[in-house]
Amino acid sequence: MNDRHEVHRADDRPGTRTEWLESRHSFSFGDNYDPANTHHGMLMVHNDETVSPQQGFDSHPHRDMEIVTWVLSGSLLHQDSMDHSGVIFPGLAQRMSAGTGIRHSERNDTWRTDATTGIEPVHFVQMWVLPDESGIEPGYDQLDISDQLAAGGLVTVASGMPAYDSAIRIANKNVAFHVARLSAGQSVPLPDLPWGHVFVASGSARLEGTGGELRTGDAVRITGGGGENLTATTDAEILIWEMHKKLGG
Repeated sequence: MNDRHEVHRADDRPGTRTEWLESRHSFSFGDNYDPANTHHGMLMVHNDETVSPQQGFDSHPHRDMEIVTWVLSGSLLHQDSMDHSGVIFPGLAQRMSAGTGIRHSERNDTWRTDATTGIEPVHFVQMWVLPDESGIEPGYDQLDISDQLAAGGLVTVASGMPAYDSAIRIANKNVAFHVARLSAGQSVPLPDLPWGHVFVASGSARLEGTGGELRTGDAVRITGGGGENLTATTDAEILIWEMHKKLGG
């Protein structure tokens, strides 16, 4: 590992556990506050969540935040105060712009049109970045990108950067969120990463510059990087944030 690549192991992350929730936080969140670990680049929240069947987060408010939710297994029911509703499942890109204020709930609930959803735990990662401007109009967007992911390689899921024709747009012109579903032995080069966050959502991989294997739940915070080869050592799903600006700079 060098000073550009800071490895954070899964077991070192603080967590929140209740009867129905297991959550691991990459940064300070809720009661787990560490003034030295509040963000990286523009990424403010990166929570790895598992919610039991028929449970979830009841309606609660957000403001001035771009929220991207990526489901790894199971299904998550989203409903909000702007009358958006839908089931988020693996391969579905979803973002919510909180803007001037929005309330939403997220539950591992049986969806009214499909009794098979909500009967197993749902595992998802929720990530927050600040928008370029405060006070924008709240919004919601989702799109199934399963076919693009199945083709392999790096898929741009959400971005505000003009250079990317992403599945969904977010209101920050300096960030992009990519996902790679890789077969064992497959490699992809990382994009330009003035600030980057690489998270192994499942499986294991090796990243040039880190000197060892990354396993499920491990993350690498990158500063001044880009172009490093990421190679899956098993079938793996990797989440990557590309950021060209940091908070306050």
